[in-house]
Amino acid sequence: MAKAKKGSKKKIIFSVLGLLIVAIIVLVVVASSKENFTEVKIENVKKRTLTQLVNSTGKIYPVNQVVLRPEVAGEIVELPVIEGQKVEKGDLLIRVKPDLYVARRNRAKESLNSAKSNLTINEATLERIESEFKRVSGLYAKKLASDKELEIAKASLAESKGRVAAQKAAVEQAKASYSEAQADLAKTAIYSPISGTITQLNVELSERVLGSSFNQGTHIMTVADLDKMEARVDVDENDVVLIRDGQEAIIEIDAFKDMKFNGKVTQIGNSAKSRGLGTQDEVVNFEVRILLVDKHERIRPGMSCDADIKTATRENVFSVPIQSVTARMDESEYDENTPASKRKPKEVVFVVVDKKVKMKEVKTGISDDDYYEIISGLEENEKVVSGPYRALSKELEDGKRVVVQEKRKKGKKKEQVAEASNN
Repeated sequence: MAKAKKGSKKKIIFSVLGLLIVAIIVLVVVASSKENFTEVKIENVKKRTLTQLVNSTGKIYPVNQVVLRPEVAGEIVELPVIEGQKVEKGDLLIRVKPDLYVARRNRAKESLNSAKSNLTINEATLERIESEFKRVSGLYAKKLASDKELEIAKASLAESKGRVAAQKAAVEQAKASYSEAQADLAKTAIYSPISGTITQLNVELSERVLGSSFNQGTHIMTVADLDKMEARVDVDENDVVLIRDGQEAIIEIDAFKDMKFNGKVTQIGNSAKSRGLGTQDEVVNFEVRILLVDKHERIRPGMSCDADIKTATRENVFSVPIQSVTARMDESEYDENTPASKRKPKEVVFVVVDKKVKMKEVKTGISDDDYYEIISGLEENEKVVSGPYRALSKELEDGKRVVVQEKRKKGKKKEQVAEASNN
C-alpha cells in the first residue's frame, strides 16, 4: 500500500510539472507571436487642397511715419498740439524761440548791403581808372606820354579790376550767409510733413531742445498716418526664399482676440538681422513688411502680431499626414567604404498590404500644418501608416507584420486591434 501511494504522488507531481511546462511553452509562443506584430494607425491617401504657410512674429507699424527732430537749438515758445491729436500736412507743430536767429539774419543782411555798397564804389573807381588808362594810351601812341606813365596806368587798372573781383566774391559770400541765416530762422518753425496723428510727443512748452547739428538732435515728436498700417515680421533665412511680393497673409494681433486681418506682402528685406552672432544660438532673420488690407480704428503702432504668409497653394493633390513621411538610409546605394557624411537618407512612407508594411520611397512637395503633398510614389486610397511615432521612426521595416488600431468612436476610449487587409 505504501508503494502504491508513493507511486501516485509521483504521477501527480510529474503531471503538474508537465502542465507547467506546457503553460510556459504556450506563453512563450504567444509572447513571441505578439512580438512579430507592431501596432499601428493608418490613414488613406487622399486628394486635398494644401496651402503652405510661413509663420513669423513681429509688430505693427504705420506705413507712413515721420520722426521729427529740430535742426536748430533753442527754447520752445509754441507747442499747439498734444499727443493723439490729428493734424494736416502744413500745420504748425512747434516753434523754437526765434530771437537769436532773427538777429543773425539781420546782421547777415547788413553785411550783404555793405558788401554791395563797397562793390558799387570799386566798380566806379574801375571805370575812372579805365578812362585814365585809355587817355594815357592815346598820348603814348602820339609819343606824348612816357613808358613809365603807361606802366603806371596799366598797374592801376589791374589793381582796380582785382579789387572789383574780390568785392564781387565778398558779395556772394554775404548772400550765402544771409540765405543761411534766413533758412535757420525758417527752421525755428516746424510744420507737419504729412497728414496724420501725433503718436508720440516727447517735449513740453518752454523746454530747450538741441538741433540736429548736436548728434541726432532732440526727438520732439512722431507723426504717423494710422489709416495705413503694416506688420513688420522677422522671417527665418530658410523661409524668406519662399516669400514674394504680393503674397497674401493672415495677421493675428495679440490685442484683438479671435480676430484675423488680411494682409499682402509689400517688401522683403535684403539685409540680414542677426542675433547671437558667432554662437551656437545664432539666428539670421530678414524683415518682411505686410500691408494690412483690413482696417480697424483701434490698431496702434507697436502692437505684437503673428503672421501666416501663404507662399504656395496646390489644389486636388495627393496628400498624407506629415508624420507618415519619415527617413531611411538606402544602404544598397553605398558600399562599406562610403563615409557616413556622404550617405543621404531618402523620404519614405509605409503602406499596409496583407497585414504587412511595404516601404515606398516618395517625392514630397509643399505642406501645410497637417499634410504633405505627394508628387510621386503613391496612389489614391493606399493605406499609409500615420503612427505611432516610435513605430515610424524606429520599429517599422519593409515586410514587418502589423495590426491596425481601430479609430475611436464618439469619444469613447475603446480601442480594438483588428488585422489590416487590402480592403
